Amino acid sequence: MCGAKTLLVESLDNIRYATGFTGSSATLIVRADHSVLITDGRYGHQARDQAASSGADITVIEVRSAAEIADAIVSELSGAGRCAFDPAEISVGRFRELQIRSDVEFVPCVGVIAGLRRSKSASEIERISYAAHTTDAALSDVEKLMLSVDSEVITERDVRDELEYRMRRHGADGPSYETIVATGVNGALPHHRPTATRLKSGDAVVIDVGALVDGYHSDMTRTFLLGDVDPVLSEMHALVLESQQAGVRAVRAGVLASDIDALCRSIISDAGYGPEFVHSTGHGVGLQIHESPWLRSTFNEPLRANEVVTVEPGVYRVGLGGVRIEDLLLVTATGSTTLTQFPKDNLCLQSQPMI
Repeated sequence: MCGAKTLLVESLDNIRYATGFTGSSATLIVRADHSVLITDGRYGHQARDQAASSGADITVIEVRSAAEIADAIVSELSGAGRCAFDPAEISVGRFRELQIRSDVEFVPCVGVIAGLRRSKSASEIERISYAAHTTDAALSDVEKLMLSVDSEVITERDVRDELEYRMRRHGADGPSYETIVATGVNGALPHHRPTATRLKSGDAVVIDVGALVDGYHSDMTRTFLLGDVDPVLSEMHALVLESQQAGVRAVRAGVLASDIDALCRSIISDAGYGPEFVHSTGHGVGLQIHESPWLRSTFNEPLRANEVVTVEPGVYRVGLGGVRIEDLLLVTATGSTTLTQFPKDNLCLQSQPMI
């Protein structure tokens, strides 16, 4: 571990991955001979039970308050010599305190546990797949609601609230993030937050939705065309769909993540929309909604079997709207398995009166 035999872990997601612990306050110290999980009195019993259930061989140290965690860390690190840590996980205040109070040399070491998390186990894949299923089912329910936009007042917030309710009804613990519903010109904002804006015929509606199941996330985006839309929006939808499908076909173990980004981007750029594709093509999904690997130009690493990634090109035109299409994929040796099954290539909805 970057020349150190001890690793300090502060990320709660990484701690959960390594120990099974799901509380909100903990530090993990990993050594070659044993590991120690430090938490406060709220979580001692929980930490011991969850660590035992996960099979992790760790000692749980329970302190009286969160403020005493630093004391326990200093004590446990004493004599360790060199200690690796990920700078992205630790606050400046905590790091400075440990530097001053401990006798170890801290060695920056990025992504030790995050790298292990990239390829998913069978149980992780099962939870992510179920989360994807709940989003498919919820969006299928809500699609019917959008058929009545001309006869009923339906807002972005209405669609968001109904989706999040339906996901829970289908078995999710909740949404992975605040569901994005962006209609009309709001669709030009990739991470628009739902407002009281009413959906209406002629709009493109971007819906980006994910579910959380036992700590694991799903992620999917569909763009609906409500009635007769501007021909440019129709062109954008066809182009993004072509780019996204090409990216999906390219996903397999061994392919560089940056090459998939380049492929999707080239299709959009060749059609003249390159400057309006303003984000990366995709990312890994697991305990975090955004995690390694990254499908972007600067991530020149090959995909691995059993990674779960998104492919989500988009085009956004200010004053008109946006289109994004996203699927969640399980990477295999020969290609990929698409975990999100809601249709994406025939989403032109003609409004109907409510009966």
